[in-house]
Amino acid sequence: MEERTTLEVIAPTVEEAISQGLAQLGLPAEAVSVEVLDSGGKGFLGLGGRQVRVRLTLNADPETAPASQSESAPASQPKPEAVPAPAAESRPAAENDRLLNMAEEVVSKMLHLMKLEAQVSARYDEPDRNGRQAVYVDVRGKDLSVLIGRRGETVNAFQRIAALIVSKEMEQWVRLVVDVEGHRGRRERQLRQMARRMAEQAVKTGRRQTLEPMPASERRLVHMELHDHPDVETLSVGEDPYRKVTIKPKNS
Repeated sequence: MEERTTLEVIAPTVEEAISQGLAQLGLPAEAVSVEVLDSGGKGFLGLGGRQVRVRLTLNADPETAPASQSESAPASQPKPEAVPAPAAESRPAAENDRLLNMAEEVVSKMLHLMKLEAQVSARYDEPDRNGRQAVYVDVRGKDLSVLIGRRGETVNAFQRIAALIVSKEMEQWVRLVVDVEGHRGRRERQLRQMARRMAEQAVKTGRRQTLEPMPASERRLVHMELHDHPDVETLSVGEDPYRKVTIKPKNS
């Protein structure tokens, strides 16, 4: 029996899952059979509920795969391919990862409750020095500036809540990073540039330079950026939420 192409899709509703699957396959509805694998469900405090999961199976084409065709058909006989092999092979691995699925579902549900429309995808970030990996959740959509907030304050709070819910559901602490439209990457570049510029100013004037108050993650980035600087050193001063980084010339 000939093995037919299948694709599993996760989405908030069955209709959306089928629509996304057909778009990925580039096929009309009559060209596939649909099986609902998971009808979804509610989660902790109404958040983090399971999304639905459906399987789309490519129907046999009588012109290219007749019912009488046997497994001993010549190897050169082409088989219909709906999607490139790498994408079809890599997708199930991500979909079957419970932690990534949970992160996507929780963030999607929170966005829905905030009445924001966005595409959410989760992956593992690069390991840190201790080999630990964070779950990186990328949020893309229109008019999401309200989710970022002033200096990223809103998305940082959103991230903390999402991490708590995911950790509760997984019964272990999960380090979660939520990025909105590449905001964190842009902010990181700005902080690195500012740190180098203020370090040059400190060396030039011989006086300490104090940066604006920042969350711990951003202060850590400044410390790391100037850690190997030959002429300045950094320290954090003050109390949260007004704690800030001071850059001072060495031996001053």
